[in-house]
Amino acid sequence: MRITILTNEYPPHVYGGAGVHVEYLSRELACLDEGRHEIQIFCFGDQKEYSLNKNVKGVPLPSELLLQDLRHPKLLGTLFRNIFMIGSLGETDVVHCHTWYTHLAGCLIKEIFNVPLVITTHSLEPQRPWKEEQLGSAYRASSWIEKIAYQEADGVIAVSLSMKKGVHDLYQVPFEKIRDIPNGIDANQYQPKLNPSLLTSYRINPDKPFLIFVGRITRQKGIIHLVNAIKYISPNVQIVLCAGAPDTEAIGKEMAERVEEARTQTRNEIIWIRQWVPKSDLITLYSHASIFVCPSIYEPFGIVNLEAMACETPVVASTVGGIPEVIDHGETGLLVPFDPLGTEFWEPRDPEKFSKDLAEAINCLLLSPEKLKTMGIKARERVEKHFSWKSIAQQTLKFYQALAAC
Repeated sequence: MRITILTNEYPPHVYGGAGVHVEYLSRELACLDEGRHEIQIFCFGDQKEYSLNKNVKGVPLPSELLLQDLRHPKLLGTLFRNIFMIGSLGETDVVHCHTWYTHLAGCLIKEIFNVPLVITTHSLEPQRPWKEEQLGSAYRASSWIEKIAYQEADGVIAVSLSMKKGVHDLYQVPFEKIRDIPNGIDANQYQPKLNPSLLTSYRINPDKPFLIFVGRITRQKGIIHLVNAIKYISPNVQIVLCAGAPDTEAIGKEMAERVEEARTQTRNEIIWIRQWVPKSDLITLYSHASIFVCPSIYEPFGIVNLEAMACETPVVASTVGGIPEVIDHGETGLLVPFDPLGTEFWEPRDPEKFSKDLAEAINCLLLSPEKLKTMGIKARERVEKHFSWKSIAQQTLKFYQALAAC
């Protein structure tokens, strides 16, 4: 097949799960059937990659692009890139879009080239109202683009059962058009790797246990709730926050204030790593950590949990989105109930209780180092058994072929 993938994120410009998904899915698709399928990827940036059957072309914004409307540069830049993608496309048998950033191009390519349009559901705009903090009134435009695309799509890939239900409920996509295919992990790349001296370079004491959080500073990741939980966490444990790239200046400021407040309420050391951490270093940090904490208030799947589990690190996480489909409660980690505030499911009904519950789950595991070790081994086994990128690529290709045959 000639497969076209449209994405905002692609290495080295990856900041979320969609970019990770595209990186590994495209790699495995290019290897299937002895490399007989042609993969072309268009993404946002300056990337260039050419191989026998996989080409990547980044779409930068031209320096001469003058915008009179300075309120919505991100939206207008996105629309420009979508038009460029359409004009640069060669012959294709299917177009596969990732996030609303490429949905307009996908819809037009479907009509112009008469090929199936496939969308992978990494998130849904109506379920992320805090995005309005970033996009302003352009959030209404991104939501409209997304709605039209889902209604036009020939097939939808849901990374979790939670996302399958969301697509159906929000956009009335028939269940028969939706295929359940989860995210995955490269278990050969993500595996236990110990290096105490690396911990020292990040100001982490290798002789003391530590918890770790990895993610952007955004409402979605629930990091503020974790920071508020620190005062309830047992003594003699380090809290490592690999958290940068705040969505807005306001949440960045709030995060800084909450961390400073937390430092006055605990004797545990809080190590806030604000800079980008290379993947190889993250694997080492995961491997040394006693527990990975994922306090998300919205998480369609949560690849980051797979990363930690592959490194034999148990997870404490909230019961939102696809997380319960990844973590086997009591076996590979602990799930903390998330009680939403009415229809505003992105906020806990009782934020203080949610923070206390996070700390209680963490403390429960810290009491039993032997249990932590057993959970870590089971976490690795679960990842290897259920979340292989090769299997995911095979399922995705079969979906393409079924749609192209219609």
